[in-house]
Amino acid sequence: MNAQEELLGVWQAHLKDARRRSPHTVRAYTSAAQRLLFARDLSSWEDVAALEAYDLRNHLASRRAEGLGNASAARELSALKAFIAFARAESGDPDPAAPRVRGPRLKKGLPRPVTPDEAVNLTDLVDGTAAEDWIGARDRAVLLLMYGSGLRIAEALSLKGKDAPLGEVLTVTGKGGKQRVVPILPITSEAVAAYTEACPYPLACDEALFRGAKGGVLSQGMVQKAMARARRALGLPDTATPHALRHSFATHLLGAGADLRSLQELLGHASLGSTQIYTKVDAASLLETYSGAHPRARKRSKK
Repeated sequence: MNAQEELLGVWQAHLKDARRRSPHTVRAYTSAAQRLLFARDLSSWEDVAALEAYDLRNHLASRRAEGLGNASAARELSALKAFIAFARAESGDPDPAAPRVRGPRLKKGLPRPVTPDEAVNLTDLVDGTAAEDWIGARDRAVLLLMYGSGLRIAEALSLKGKDAPLGEVLTVTGKGGKQRVVPILPITSEAVAAYTEACPYPLACDEALFRGAKGGVLSQGMVQKAMARARRALGLPDTATPHALRHSFATHLLGAGADLRSLQELLGHASLGSTQIYTKVDAASLLETYSGAHPRARKRSKK
């Protein structure tokens, strides 16, 4: 193992164990650090700690020249700032703060939920079009956990054999190791029970509940592929992703009268600001319905 690989190993362990970042974040932050180390030929914490704002800007400019978009550049900048701050702390720097570099401006779009009918059709279709019956039952159970309980895809896939059978509520561990209790609908618990009964692999208490076709841990990519096939068959847009089901959970609850604080707890948001975006989604949906259905709205649109 060379010096750069050692640095990456320490960084990865820090993200996973000390910061308790999600597997997706660990991969993304480690990849960003790897690109920086190799591009600038850095081999020690001191090398990384010595980087200044202009070094970061030059590196990001090279990445932008490769076709990196604004959103991806902002994420990469965030990852690299965290990496440099960690390197400065590791090298004993009395001021471990990362260099000050402003990221690209991002237009914050609203989440794109699916309608209740679309959600039901998607979960039914993944069940009916899978290569094997048990795989269809598995995909349906995962998607219902996201739509019915607001789970993130990583949270659903982190469930263990001991979590089944599901009761009326479920304790899940979200971002930053924060636990929360979510409700479980009867249709969801029935779907998980159907999957566990059909699954050809033993589901030990401390092993993954949801399995891939060969018995390993089910990956997010396989769930996303199943959802992509279903949305194409239904003629839905590319925004109908597994995560859109979580958005739908939030939007539909808000539309039914749920208060923001309760919704924040159910979603596992660290701040109320993250939850407040759904008030805009609900208002946008209401205006869209109004514009399409109200006769006076239609008259105005013709002028």
